[in-house]
Amino acid sequence: MEMAEFIETRRPRWQQLESLLDKSESGGLRKLSLDEARSLGKLYRAVSSDLLWVRARSGSADVSAYLNDLVGRAYALTYPGTRPRFADVWAFVARGFPALLRREWRMYVASVLLMLAGAGFGYVGMVVDPDAAHYLVPEQHMDMDPVKRAADEAAGKGMSVEDQAQFTTFLFTHNIQVAFLAFALGITLGLGTAVMLFVNGLFLGALAQVYVAKGMAGWFWAWILPHGIPELSAICIAGAAGLVIARGMVAPGGLSRGQALRKEAVTAVKLLFGTLVLFVLAGFIEGTVSQIHPPKLSVGFKIGFALTVGAGVYAYLLSDWMRGRRSGARTDGTTEAAG
Repeated sequence: MEMAEFIETRRPRWQQLESLLDKSESGGLRKLSLDEARSLGKLYRAVSSDLLWVRARSGSADVSAYLNDLVGRAYALTYPGTRPRFADVWAFVARGFPALLRREWRMYVASVLLMLAGAGFGYVGMVVDPDAAHYLVPEQHMDMDPVKRAADEAAGKGMSVEDQAQFTTFLFTHNIQVAFLAFALGITLGLGTAVMLFVNGLFLGALAQVYVAKGMAGWFWAWILPHGIPELSAICIAGAAGLVIARGMVAPGGLSRGQALRKEAVTAVKLLFGTLVLFVLAGFIEGTVSQIHPPKLSVGFKIGFALTVGAGVYAYLLSDWMRGRRSGARTDGTTEAAG
């Protein structure tokens, strides 16, 4: 049987299976009648055979991808598996997430560059036009003089413990919202994600210039960096997840846009899930070390602490790359010895 004839004769049952899958995925298997449930099982086995036939004859990549998607969806409904165990979650956090980030490093670098571009624009914008503070500086910092704030903190007249807790909670919640929004806006072909990253960097750069202009650069970075390194890294990873979704829409790679989007969404959600560890770490630091200012904790100590945290965070994020380097070095060494 020729490929064109095979596709024409089998297409009705592929469409029937797709219709049953759409119905069961939107409302659950309970939405299917008994006859429909039986048909789903029969069609699953039949389409699996069709997929093997196409692959054995090196058929169209589009047809193969379409059938593979149908079979995968049917398998997920037929064999839902068990709830994830703690060991599975830990395995993803410890090894799976760094490995995934290594594969998507280009999207992560793009996110970082977008945020840095925003920070540079905000900083330069404040240097060129200080009156732009009304548009560039976050509202809660508009009436806050950096020198007076540092003096109040040194004299113990800064925010109360309750105010600090509320402010920390606000920042923690706000940054998680920014991360999820950057992820979700990937559906806008990545334009919304890019804007979110740029604007987030814009506010940071403008605020940095306010403190630098008052001679408080060290104080500012000692306040921002301890929690900022894991927090901003998490936001950039969430932005990378949004760009992965955009990639599925812009460059489906031979699949239909719907199929490519479903495939990329799995990767994007995993990336977003991995940021939770970084946000928890950032939230803990933000509620403790970041809010303890000189003279209780010196600028040098806090920046040293921030660099130590940053080294640990990126040792973790780059751990799969490092394992790959060591594995490659061992392989090269074995090959040379054998030679």
